[in-house]
Amino acid sequence: MTITKPKLVTVFGGSGFIGRYVVRALTKRGYRVRVAVRHPELAFHLQPLGGVGQIQAVQANLRYRWSVDRAVAGSDHVINLVGLLFEGGNQKFGTVHDFGARAVAEACRAAGVPLTHMSALGADPKSHSAYASTKGRAEAAVRDILPDAVIVRPSIVFGPEDNFFNKFANMARLSPFLPLIGGGHTKFQPVYVGDVAEVIARSVDGALKPGETYELGGNEVLTFKQCLDIVLRVIGRKRWFVSLPFWVARLQGRIMGMLPNPMLTRDQVLLLQKDNVVSHAAKAEGRTLEGLGIQPETVEIILPSYLWRFRVHGQYSAQKPA
Repeated sequence: MTITKPKLVTVFGGSGFIGRYVVRALTKRGYRVRVAVRHPELAFHLQPLGGVGQIQAVQANLRYRWSVDRAVAGSDHVINLVGLLFEGGNQKFGTVHDFGARAVAEACRAAGVPLTHMSALGADPKSHSAYASTKGRAEAAVRDILPDAVIVRPSIVFGPEDNFFNKFANMARLSPFLPLIGGGHTKFQPVYVGDVAEVIARSVDGALKPGETYELGGNEVLTFKQCLDIVLRVIGRKRWFVSLPFWVARLQGRIMGMLPNPMLTRDQVLLLQKDNVVSHAAKAEGRTLEGLGIQPETVEIILPSYLWRFRVHGQYSAQKPA
């Protein structure tokens, strides 16, 4: 009797925030998962997400093509989740987003393996933001190298380990003021990390159309100020808002960006100058969560499950009604 092994899926960046949810979605489907990361010894937290031997961490660095080829070898599908929120040391947007995405796509083409590439809403080669422009160049490179690759573009992703709602909840814990950059009018469509992971896992299942780009946003469009209002309501704190013109915020971001783990960078301010929502074309063509039959989780329901730690008395503080 011939025993068929489950598919092997290689996930670049699988130990990060979104990666752990993608790994869990894959293991629940029975796939074997190879997590390709720079430091495999820091990926042990993924082991409980699967059965014994189902998850394997291997060393790979997108700057070294041989390590990328080694990680892709023998795979049935590859997922690239690698991305930066800010630059530091040898980790540059151009190296990780652009050069790295090309390396993964070329390795997949050489091995004849399908690729799912995670980008971001707002990716645009012509953007003034280094983050958005390198994400846009990466998309173009992936399309040129592997026309059948699936590209996923989420809005701001929220969940227990996110770097958006957690950041401002912590800021509200420490400061009596919260900044409204550009007046707080920028629009977002926050999407739950579990929903993003489900879409990516479905691409491995073969449920997504090859060569298509999917835009993922939650069920509600919120301004920056509305996002902060929700955070304050969830953590039960009152804070004053200080409106910062974009030029002032860019100056602050330039200075704060010199810190090892900056609260704000100039490039992030540039990103805030453009709305981050799903396009009308994606909605019309069904290239969204709803188009895939997924009902998005809401910010109001999920945030209390992890922002409680920023309340005055933690989990013992009662949440104020909306």
